[in-house]
Amino acid sequence: MADSASESDTDGAGSSSATPMSSSASNSCKPGIVISQFRLEELTNRLASLQQENKVLKIELETFKLKCKALQEENRDLRKASVTIQARAEQEEEFISNTLFKKIQALQKEKETLAVNYEKEEEFLTNELSRKLMQLQHEKAELEQHLEQEQEFQVNKLMKKIKKMENDTISKQLTLEQLRREKIDLENTLEQEQEALVNRLWKRMDKLEAEKRILQEKLDQPVSAPPSPRDVSMEIDSPENMMRHIRFLKNEVERLKKSLRATELQHTEKRAQYIEEERHMREENIRLQRKLQREMERREALCRQLSESESSLEMDDERYFNEMSAQGLRARTVSSPIPYTPSPSSSRPISPEALPEKEHQPRQIQTSDTTAFPQHTHRGTASARAPSAGPADTPDHVLSSSYLAAYSPSLLPALTCPMPRYATFTTRETPQSKFL
Repeated sequence: MADSASESDTDGAGSSSATPMSSSASNSCKPGIVISQFRLEELTNRLASLQQENKVLKIELETFKLKCKALQEENRDLRKASVTIQARAEQEEEFISNTLFKKIQALQKEKETLAVNYEKEEEFLTNELSRKLMQLQHEKAELEQHLEQEQEFQVNKLMKKIKKMENDTISKQLTLEQLRREKIDLENTLEQEQEALVNRLWKRMDKLEAEKRILQEKLDQPVSAPPSPRDVSMEIDSPENMMRHIRFLKNEVERLKKSLRATELQHTEKRAQYIEEERHMREENIRLQRKLQREMERREALCRQLSESESSLEMDDERYFNEMSAQGLRARTVSSPIPYTPSPSSSRPISPEALPEKEHQPRQIQTSDTTAFPQHTHRGTASARAPSAGPADTPDHVLSSSYLAAYSPSLLPALTCPMPRYATFTTRETPQSKFL
């Protein structure tokens, strides 16, 4: 197309150049037309310019022809390159598809291998978890047994201490009662001796007054008769001897009073010592009761923790079973060499709420009997009272067996034994104590 256009252009240019030349020739041939010199030069210049332009156009035509040939060559090269690229792309696509197919096959094989390994690992983990669960259950049973034995040992030890302290308290109370009776007997004896001494002194004083009057009468009478046996006895029993004997009796009374005061002071000190020992025993009893309460609470917390751990393990097993059943997977056999044995805690109640109604009924043991401890009044004042009931010392020392049934049936006889109340020690006011 470019070649035809250039050829048409050249043809047009040649025709146009030929036209003026023919016209000029015709003009020159025509004799009647006169062309001026200026017009001729102009036409000559125009012809030269047209020829020059024709040369330029021919050069441009050659240039365009060369460009067209270059473009055609380039087009052919591009077509060849396109065919080559398409073939190469098909080869690469086939290679990539083959490579991906091989990778897919390798991934499928790896997936099957991973599924088998996962199944084996899952079975191994199941067996391992079952073994650990059995081990935990055995450890829990051993811990419960050890805890129960330790609790029984502690309770028995505390009960022995309590019984020993009760026996000591009873023995000291008996000793105190014996000392109190001895004091009363001593007071009565001293009072009787004092009354006897006073009566004797009054009799002696009356006798001395009578003898004094007789002697005064004899002094007033003249001395004529010989001395009678009564006068001899009066000389033997002279007023000086009588005064000496009276002073001796007074000294004896003072000595007996001092001895009585010393005995009373010693008895007061002993009574204060016994009261202090009794207070210490009460504090020790309260401390032991609180320690027993703390041990009970600690054991209850341990039992609660063990039951919670067991329930959590059971919930995990149930959740795993539910997940397996929901996913529709096959049940895998657990090849555990350890046979499954239920925990003793599953057959024995942990808390009082888990006990039957027959065992859950509280059995209250009230030890309000104070017949073993006689009460006395000491000058109308009450002695030391029992300490106020606290969390470990309930009124009348009521122990509920339902609170202890959760721990062990063997603990009930030891923990529900009667615990005597603290008796109030008072002394009875006697007529002899008024002299003190």
